[in-house]
Formats: sequence, C-alpha cells, structure tokens
Amino acid sequence: MKQGFNPYLPLNEYVPDAEPHVFGDRVYIYGSHDKEDGDTFCMLDYVSYSASCDDLTSWRYEGVIYKASQDPDYRKKDSLYSPVVREYMYAPDVVRGNDGRYYLYYCMSGRYGQGGYHGPIRVAVCDKPAGHYEYLGYVQHADGTAMLEGVCFDPAVLNDEGIIRLYYGTQYLSEEAEDFLTDEQAIRNEMDMFNKTREEIVSHAGTTSVMGAYMAVLENDMLTVKGIPYPVIPYKVKGTSFEGHSFYEGSSIRKIGRKYYFIYSSCLNHELCYAVSEYADHGYVYGGTIVSNGDVGLNGRTEAQRLNMTGTTHGSIEKIKDQWYVFYHRLTHKSDYSRQGCAEPIEIRPDGTIAQVPVSSCGLNGKPLPAQGNYPAAICCVLSNGAMPHGSNHKLNEHFPHIGSKRDQRYVRQLQDGTLIGFRYFTFTGECLFSVTMQCDMEAEIEIYQGLPKGFAAEQERETACIAKIEIPASKTWILRKQTVPFAKGDYPLYLLYRSKGEGSMLEIAF
Repeated sequence: MKQGFNPYLPLNEYVPDAEPHVFGDRVYIYGSHDKEDGDTFCMLDYVSYSASCDDLTSWRYEGVIYKASQDPDYRKKDSLYSPVVREYMYAPDVVRGNDGRYYLYYCMSGRYGQGGYHGPIRVAVCDKPAGHYEYLGYVQHADGTAMLEGVCFDPAVLNDEGIIRLYYGTQYLSEEAEDFLTDEQAIRNEMDMFNKTREEIVSHAGTTSVMGAYMAVLENDMLTVKGIPYPVIPYKVKGTSFEGHSFYEGSSIRKIGRKYYFIYSSCLNHELCYAVSEYADHGYVYGGTIVSNGDVGLNGRTEAQRLNMTGTTHGSIEKIKDQWYVFYHRLTHKSDYSRQGCAEPIEIRPDGTIAQVPVSSCGLNGKPLPAQGNYPAAICCVLSNGAMPHGSNHKLNEHFPHIGSKRDQRYVRQLQDGTLIGFRYFTFTGECLFSVTMQCDMEAEIEIYQGLPKGFAAEQERETACIAKIEIPASKTWILRKQTVPFAKGDYPLYLLYRSKGEGSMLEIAF
C-alpha cells in the first residue's frame, strides 16, 4: 500500500517556497530549487512536480520547466537592473491568464540573496502548467519602464475573476527598530539595502518607506501595470493586529469565497501566518499562525523550546478536492540552503479562522501512517537536542542533530546524548517487533515513547514515560537492532530518545 509522508517529494529533492495550484485534475508544485548540501539559496533551475488530486501519495516529476540562463540578465554584471551578478531564481508563482496560458513570475538574485531586492519582477509563459516556459519580459509601466515601486521580491499572483493581481514585497527591519530609527535613518538604510534613490523611497504611495507588502493590477498582457502599486500591509505595525507577527517576505494570495487570504512569512522567520480582508487591496487583519517549522507557538511552545532547527519558511494553502492543506518547508544540512517541501491538512472553520497545526511525518497521507514496514529516519518531523538553533542565510558549523546526506543516503546525523527524534503519527495495533538501523561511535541506548518525554513538553502538553529500550553497540557501519515493544493501540506519535556518550546516526526505523 502506498503511503505519503513528509517531505512529500523524494528525499534527494529540495523544492522550498512551494506554491501549490490545482489546474484541471492535478495539483502542481512551483517553488525555488535548492541543491543538496548547497552553499547558497536556490542554486538550481525551476522544476515542477504534480500529483493527481485523487492520489497525493504519488508525485510525478515534470522536469525542468525554466532555466535561469533563459533570463536576459543572467550573470550580467552592472546591467540596467542588476548591480551584482545574478544567477539564481528565487520563489516563483504561476497563474493561469485570461487567455488560458500559464504565466510564471519570479525574481533573480546573486549569492546569499545579493541583488535580490533590486527588481524588477520577471515573467515567463507556457501553454501548459508544467511545460517549457519561455521568457516574456519584466513587469512594467505603460511607458515600458520597469515597475520598481516597493521592493520587487517574492511575487504572488491571483486571477481574481479576470482581474490579474500581483503581490510582492519584503521588510528587513524588526518591529523594535521602528522605535529607535528616525525617518531619515530608515530612508538611508533603504537606499543602501534596496538600491533606491531618496526620491523613489519618499515619492510614492504617501509613505517614507518601500517596505511592506504591495499589490499591483496587471493588464491582460500579464506585464503592464494599471496605475501605481501601493502597500496593502505596511511595515509599521505597532498598535495593529499584526504586532508580533509582522510581514517579512513570502507573499502568497488565495481567495476563499468572497474573502482574500494573504499568506506570508512573518518577522519571526519560522512561521507562515495569514491575514484576511473582504477587499483585495486593503483592510487586511491578522488571522494567526498556520504552521511553524519548529512548532513554536503551538500549545504554548516558546522559541527556546523549538522542536527543530528553525529558519526561513515560505509557502501557501490550497484546496485539493474537499480538503485544505498548508505547504511549507523544513531545513536540512544545518543551513537555509537545502530546504524540503512539507505539507499538512488544515481546517478553515466556519468563521474563516485557521488553527495552527503541528508539523508531522504523515503530511499528505491524510491519516496516520500504519505501524508496519520500513520508514526512512529522515521523515522525522521532530529533531531536537533541547537547544536547537535558528538558521539565517549561512551554514552552521557547530555539532547538532540534523538531516544530512552522504554517498546517496539521507539520514539523521550528529545525534548527541538527549536528542529526541520524533515521528507523528502512527496507527499502532499493539505489541510488535520494532527495529532501528544506526551507526554509533560509542555504545548507545534508544528510549521509546508514545508521547513527549520529560524536558520536551510545552506548557499545555503532557509528559509521558518510556515504554521500552533498545541497546545499540558501537559500530562504524550500519547495524540493525530489534526489540519487542508494548505499543499502546491507537493513533500516537513515536519518539525516540538517544542516550550515549558518543555521536550517532539513524538511517531507518521498522515495525
């Protein structure tokens, strides 16, 4: 029997910043494309995957749909809109135009994001959702000049009953910075950060900042802006519903019924949040957090109690058949540079609100995984030593547990004494033989739990007791060790607590 789990694409694939879209009877994934163990963001060309809406456990590789080298500014230094060498394409979105063709919107950047804020937004087009896209042009004003209002970053597009709406933007200052930076200091910072003139910053939309989430309406040519773009969510949020969860980046837009849902990555940098309005271009009110890749905020969990290495997240929501899902990504290889797509079912309540969901291993499976057969350890959704870091645009050198790779294997690495490896959720049928495949440089012990062990529970969560242990001898090669475990019947998480004076790695678990 096929099973779906997180990450939902093959373990050797890294497609973060996912925009899922249902076209016809299939759901397509569009996103950035990271390299395994890469050394900067988005090193590879755009690819797409798709799945039948009737079977989200089987994803088809659609191949490369667009290459960075197709962009006229690719690797050009000091070209009109490229003050640095650009060779990478950042988070895209795709929309079906009124002509029935598919339009891909994206931005170019250099290493570590350099030049990514300098615009403009570029467009490619294709007759099929996942065919070979061809460069069309950049988003522009009626006179042919590039549209550069705000910060052209992370575009999102909506065909709103024939009206093409483009959302984009970023904010790099923390909310606290609003309290001590003068307008003049902020303007100078933005001139340097975004390659803007003073006039460009202060002469539009009645603001003294180009930061925040912007919206523009496009003509049917999918390139030309109608009027002047303006902010729909400003960057100053003190005293508003957005305080504590202000917009940072990762614009995404959905229309549900007659309401607009703006999904975004917040200033906390590990959570996808949403805002709701009855209007496409104003009136947005903060709704809440949909998912955090460290479960921060869930059941009172603090950032210090994060259950994974946290870092950038970006994604959206999509209704597939009768079920809504949130798509986001997790971090691997101790950096922001090798991110993998994950998804969880969500509920949009009758009042329009969305409750935060926990990260899980079962994801698109739609139900807990059966406690039968073999599973890669790399599908763990919890990986914590009790003091996990937050990553930001660099590789971390210190030792801590993470998903890594070596010799075409993906597994959990650098386990230390007290590391928790968690899988949510399994359907257990009772006592069974359970095994782990591991390497340990010193003898180790695996404690088995069906709930969070002491020290890892948040404010509103219950700690549980160990139900069995597996002894693991020291070995430089993979070894499998089995133990009969008295699992309680029903749907439960599985947590494995690593105990050893040395480091270990885990390749697989099996029932």
